[in-house]
Amino acid sequence: MTGTVHLVLPNDIDDPASPSGGNVYDRRVSQGLAALGWAVREHPVRGGWPHPSQAETAALSAVLASLPAGQTVLLDGLVACAAPEVMWSQAARLRLVILVHMPLAEAASSLRAGEGRALAAAAAIVTTSLWSRGRLLELYDLPPGRIHVAAPGVEAARLATASRAGNRLLCVAALARHKGHDLLGKALAEVADLPWSCVWVGPLQREQGFADELRQLIRVSGIADRVHLVGPCRGSALEFRYAQADLLVSASRVETYGMAVTEALARGIPVLAPAVGGLPEALGRAPQGALPGMLVRPGDHLELAAALRRWLTGEKLRDDLRRSARERRATLSGWALTARLLAGVLSASAVTMSKIYSPSVEDFADTP
Repeated sequence: MTGTVHLVLPNDIDDPASPSGGNVYDRRVSQGLAALGWAVREHPVRGGWPHPSQAETAALSAVLASLPAGQTVLLDGLVACAAPEVMWSQAARLRLVILVHMPLAEAASSLRAGEGRALAAAAAIVTTSLWSRGRLLELYDLPPGRIHVAAPGVEAARLATASRAGNRLLCVAALARHKGHDLLGKALAEVADLPWSCVWVGPLQREQGFADELRQLIRVSGIADRVHLVGPCRGSALEFRYAQADLLVSASRVETYGMAVTEALARGIPVLAPAVGGLPEALGRAPQGALPGMLVRPGDHLELAAALRRWLTGEKLRDDLRRSARERRATLSGWALTARLLAGVLSASAVTMSKIYSPSVEDFADTP
């Protein structure tokens, strides 16, 4: 079943200076739904989401009020969960489906009450990982059958050419405290006696004070000449960074999935990351059960440093993890499956709000 879906998005979805996993996901599913035959009507809304002004909330309300009754509306959770009153004002008139990239309560406990009210108004909720679905059920009294999962896809990519030393490290994440760059910087300082370089790809202005702290940290640690902050990269520029990498590294404190993880695996690049949130889910396992990387205790820069040392000094370990990453690469799914899973939720909500089902990967295993 197809039809019309109104997609409510943050206004910066296509801003090259502000790339994010959420924006990439929104753009991909918009394209994917259109490819499946849906008429997609995009409604970018300006605002300091998830902390909008009264005027910005009023503008969102006006967008929804302008839609004909009975329409299906897919809303980015960054917007919807910050405006619970708007959601409730339209819940009886529109079929609201909220796409939660990250529970707002994970970023700020002050947003928890409003987010819970907003989600309660939705006909259906879509999360980007099993972990996120479970987290919403922990946080809020929501019907489990109303919460679905449509994990991010990943584009097929060429294998990266690994260097023998394996010392070209890459981190892809906006400079923000929850991404743990301070922990990564401390870990890198612990292995400063070994040869390596580390490229940090991602927006530099999200948290200016934190970015300044990071620059001071790497200067004082004596590694400023080996940590390269290159800013946001997209398209061929990002592809170049992956092609030049031996190991993807992350020190995130919070992560609902980790699209950079699957982007690295799509190129056969192993991953070093904390076992937090949905990161283990994104990392997955090779068909024979081996991890295509290393998982460490969250928030522990010394354990992260120890894992880096094992990687940098262990040729056999590098060979084993590279082999597992290449094997895991063959099991990754594309964005077409993500769009089909999401389309299933939208179709179900359009048929009836009382019989919403939760599609699974198996439901679409034979879909061309």
